[in-house]
Amino acid sequence: MHQDHIDYYKFTSRSRFNKAVNSLLGIIEGISADSIINNSEIKFILSWIDMHKAYRNRHPFNELIPIVSNALSDGILSDEERDDIIWLCEKLRSTDYYDIITADIQRLHSIMGAIVSDGIITEMELRGLSEWLYEHEHLRRCWPYDEVESVITSVLADGKIDNEEHEFLKEFFGEFLSIGDNRAVSKALVSSDTTIQGLCSVCPSIIFKNSIFCFTGSSCKYTRKQFFEIVMNLGGKVTNYINPKIDYLIIGADGNPCWAYACYGRKVEEAVNLRKQGHRLLIVHENDFNDAIEDAF
Repeated sequence: MHQDHIDYYKFTSRSRFNKAVNSLLGIIEGISADSIINNSEIKFILSWIDMHKAYRNRHPFNELIPIVSNALSDGILSDEERDDIIWLCEKLRSTDYYDIITADIQRLHSIMGAIVSDGIITEMELRGLSEWLYEHEHLRRCWPYDEVESVITSVLADGKIDNEEHEFLKEFFGEFLSIGDNRAVSKALVSSDTTIQGLCSVCPSIIFKNSIFCFTGSSCKYTRKQFFEIVMNLGGKVTNYINPKIDYLIIGADGNPCWAYACYGRKVEEAVNLRKQGHRLLIVHENDFNDAIEDAF
């Protein structure tokens, strides 16, 4: 940092924290563009964690870093883990505090950096980025939106990426590998946090046979696999995704790293929305679920 900027650094914590959220969101979107995540891309996410580890006890890093670290602990980023991180980023992202143009440009920078982080840019990644640009046309005339759109259109005109084009793309996208710079300008607004309490059903009646269960959070008693086996042995079915056919969403007693800020988590939010639409879905705490298991046996 330049010596002249030190005196002003303490006044930019909100800006820096929110830019970090946008950067992580862009990274996840970028490395997921081709539905394949390799070791180099995993390392790129880990570099984000390393860059912000000094703030791991401060909001929003005290919520982001645990959920990202846990997701990467096995070296694989599953669809569910990716969705959880994106969901949490959307809850924390800086559009609540800063103008949407700045926030989405920050995301675009990180998407491009993540795509080139493994040294290979594929046609599928470019098409994924092209779709993102189409969904964010409000960024037109903002650098580097127009340049990126023009390059993608030119490269994909013949339906393939030759060696010369690939080297050009690597050089161009490579300019966005530095996820820690602070070049963006932001306008601060005020926002307040909200929480949801009392979501779990009280003394729920749980029927296992032919019912569909989904789980969220962590348990100190069972692994997710054990939960699934118990339900199936009792005649029920399981799924990893919230949908209108689900009968029960079980919330693990150990909670989830993101609950402190964003209610209980992505799945609970989706379940609440389904209930508002009239679906008879029960949200059940693990303790009540365990009691039902004992009664069933």
